[in-house]
Amino acid sequence: MAAAQGHFSDHSNSADGTDSAEGDAVPRAFRLAVEALRAARLRPEIEVDPARPPQRLAPHAYALEAAVVDGEDDLADGRLVLLHDPAGHDAWQGTFRLVTLVRAELEPEMAADPLLPEVCWSWLTGALEARGLAYGEASGTVTRAGSHYFGGLSDRRPATQIEIRASWTPTEGAGGVPDTAGHLTAWCDLLCQIAGLPPSPAGPADAVTGVVSLPQRRGPQHR
Repeated sequence: MAAAQGHFSDHSNSADGTDSAEGDAVPRAFRLAVEALRAARLRPEIEVDPARPPQRLAPHAYALEAAVVDGEDDLADGRLVLLHDPAGHDAWQGTFRLVTLVRAELEPEMAADPLLPEVCWSWLTGALEARGLAYGEASGTVTRAGSHYFGGLSDRRPATQIEIRASWTPTEGAGGVPDTAGHLTAWCDLLCQIAGLPPSPAGPADAVTGVVSLPQRRGPQHR
């Protein structure tokens, strides 16, 4: 597996790839959390790039985008945002928060499964638990949307997309710093699972999560 650090090239305002309110010093805990994200070792199928972080969700934020890549095709993609408020946040029950969006295209018959939303949510929580990560206040939505094509696009087969939006509070460790590298790795496990890839040797096994990966999709989106 390759280190995520090798895939990063900073696009955000500050030199270390973090974003904070103008004039604010970047707290040590947040800086260490971001450094751990950048040093995480990920599966070779994962491509990671920094992204512009949100401006008003927290005093400090860092964002990245990732895709599961097969040649020139993206099998799944997503965005992960690390938020930090040194004063704490009542809704978070902590000073850090992870926010994510994950998307993938599914076979229509798979998307018709009435249990699919529950299964997809279990993939997220199962990925965190399989990595031994402590977290709290998890919340989110699982949405499936179908597209049918007409007119000049009528030769395309119907497509269905699954979308997971979620957030959770990573438990803070020594010095108030959560294991952000572990959470990123678990999040990438989720990306690979929804893309239909088999678990990596160090990743969550189906016996642990209690569910199976999606089969390889018929037609991955061209990049």
